[in-house]
Amino acid sequence: MQLQQLRYFAAVADTHHFTRAAERLHVAQPSLSQQIRSLERELGAELFHRGRGDTALTDAGQALLPLARRILADAESARSAVQEVVQLRRGRVRLGAPPSLCTSLVPDVLRAYRARHPGVELLVGEGGSRDLVGTLAAGELDLALVITRPSGERPPGMALTELLHEDLVLVSDRPLRRRRIRIEDLRGRPLVMFREGYDLREATLAACLAAGFQPEFAVEGGEMDAVLGFVRAGLGPAVVPGMVAARSGLAVTPFADHAMGRTIALAHGAELPLTRAAAALREVLLGYLRQAGEAGALPPGTRLLPLG
Repeated sequence: MQLQQLRYFAAVADTHHFTRAAERLHVAQPSLSQQIRSLERELGAELFHRGRGDTALTDAGQALLPLARRILADAESARSAVQEVVQLRRGRVRLGAPPSLCTSLVPDVLRAYRARHPGVELLVGEGGSRDLVGTLAAGELDLALVITRPSGERPPGMALTELLHEDLVLVSDRPLRRRRIRIEDLRGRPLVMFREGYDLREATLAACLAAGFQPEFAVEGGEMDAVLGFVRAGLGPAVVPGMVAARSGLAVTPFADHAMGRTIALAHGAELPLTRAAAALREVLLGYLRQAGEAGALPPGTRLLPLG
């Protein structure tokens, strides 16, 4: 049983005439009649009483008609639903990002995306870059903003587009005496430190160890909001991204010679094509960054990388 056959059957039932049904559907009348005959053979029953002036439904035809209308309506609903997704009237996109970007870059990008595609459902997951790459690989995210490794090593099976280089800065509850600070100046200064698994924790520890010392912690184990709260409470300074520092209301001290920084990239699975909703989000993100870079609207210490 084919949808075309059911469509022909419903048209004949509506018009009570094979020729008029063929004219309505813009098909040849013999072709329509042949398809109806084929449907009757498949069902094992005649569907119409064929008279000269009128064509009426048989009992079998009357039983089939409401079911045929329902099937045709469901097919049209399915077609409409797919078209809505294709044309981005509906759909879903799942974006992962580190907490530091969820409080800085992500809200502005999602606002721009929402303005263009209000019918698309947005789901955001927070996590460290390693966790996000694993979630991407498991198919539980469509896109993720991640921090690339200094070694340049790329996760297997992932496509990466490097977006920004961002300076890391020191935030404190009150301004420091010096305008810039060196990594060596953190020696003996108790820091507010992120929990294990945070990219910022690993970057800070690596920089201190490269400078020849193990940093001291005033308190450790917090997420981004908690770390900023501890700094506001005067427990100690913390190393955070420049975009977060610019919105924190805390005193900001850059590192001399841009000694600490990180590269932000957009990642997705390399083997599966992006959904239209995810591809549209990628384009909005790149467009937002290009526009901000051209307008000089990127936060201080943030540099746009070639986006291709």
